[in-house]
Amino acid sequence: MSIPGRKVRLRAVEEGDLPTLHAWANDEVLWANLGGWRFPSSLDSTRAWFAGLKADQRNHRWVIETRDEGRLIGAANLVDIDWKNRNAFHGMLLGPEAARGRGYGFDTVMAVMRYAFNELGLERLDGDIIEYNAASFALYVGKCGWKEEGRRRRWHYRQGRFWDKVLVGVTRDDYAALVKSNRYWDEGVG
Repeated sequence: MSIPGRKVRLRAVEEGDLPTLHAWANDEVLWANLGGWRFPSSLDSTRAWFAGLKADQRNHRWVIETRDEGRLIGAANLVDIDWKNRNAFHGMLLGPEAARGRGYGFDTVMAVMRYAFNELGLERLDGDIIEYNAASFALYVGKCGWKEEGRRRRWHYRQGRFWDKVLVGVTRDDYAALVKSNRYWDEGVG
């Protein structure tokens, strides 16, 4: 089973994906725009992470492939799923620079929202963005209907200084309004 978008599909992480995921995990430029701590990691630690995915019902992690070529271009997730309150945290990365700015990120977020709201029955998704990551802010808040819900001042230390963590979120109703206005999933639109 996979989660289809219009340009991408999200599928389970497979063992054959690990060398690429390991390379992305050690890419300083890629991680400069993402939150959290990253330390150099071994392929063995990537394998251990992969082994732990099987029994984890609160965290869904996928790789992103292009629909036309089946090329691995990124990773996406829904983590810290709170089944009682029906919310989760969402994150995404596109690995190759050539995959950015081509609509794959937008399609991924749309597919994740459709899956989260229509299949899992979640009510909201949360995320966060480092304040200097203008591309992510434009994607989530500008195109995907997410709202800025607050800031944690001076949260991330990058490039020799502190940056705010911008808290963003989207509700089922926000998503429904977006799909109604952009008709994204309608055949022949876009």
